[in-house]
Amino acid sequence: MPTLILVRHGRSTANTEGVLAGRMPGVALDERGKAQAAALPERLAGVPLAAVVSSPLQRCRETVAPLLSVRDGLAVHEEERIGECDYGDWSGRKLAELAGEPLMEVVQQHPTAAAFPGGESMREMQHRAAEAVREWNARVEDEHGPHAAYLMCSHGDIIKSLVADALGLHLDLFQRISVEPCSVTAIRYTRLRPFLVRLGDTGDLGSLAPPAAPSEAERTDATVGGDAGAP
Repeated sequence: MPTLILVRHGRSTANTEGVLAGRMPGVALDERGKAQAAALPERLAGVPLAAVVSSPLQRCRETVAPLLSVRDGLAVHEEERIGECDYGDWSGRKLAELAGEPLMEVVQQHPTAAAFPGGESMREMQHRAAEAVREWNARVEDEHGPHAAYLMCSHGDIIKSLVADALGLHLDLFQRISVEPCSVTAIRYTRLRPFLVRLGDTGDLGSLAPPAAPSEAERTDATVGGDAGAP
């Protein structure tokens, strides 16, 4: 079965503004995000790609654009099911403000019980994304053979939920996973089990340095939607 290369979109304007973008239109890459996207073709230069699949949201399409520009004959397939979680009424709100909502504790500690007002549940998010991957695995294998590799550009919570699915990890534990903007996560699927072969690889170890004075929330809570990565 194929190898799936998951790329989180580059840093966006919402990431740097501390806003939960969700499915809001018009959320673009910021200058750092554009630089991250521009570096992606070189990072993946040694990997032949059978297909590129993207969330339909602007920040993902902008992330894969430089890669597509240097890969002749490779087109992007938009896939709604790997689009960002539908955060409903939370979309567009500041993460600092949302931290005080009672639901945020559920999102952090018991995601399988979390459903966003006016949006979807985290269980629904994981289910649709995992179903999309399984269908694309079969499609890529049928068209390109069992050893093909293909790329999906998606979002932080989607990628974390797919890693949890591949590891057989309960969704309630997926907040222990971290993927930075434009990081590469790779899952090699086989007939009996998937293998996680890369997780959140940016090639930059600078983000491992601790912040000068992290708050308790920064030390323990996961950023809903994914954090902004290294400054």
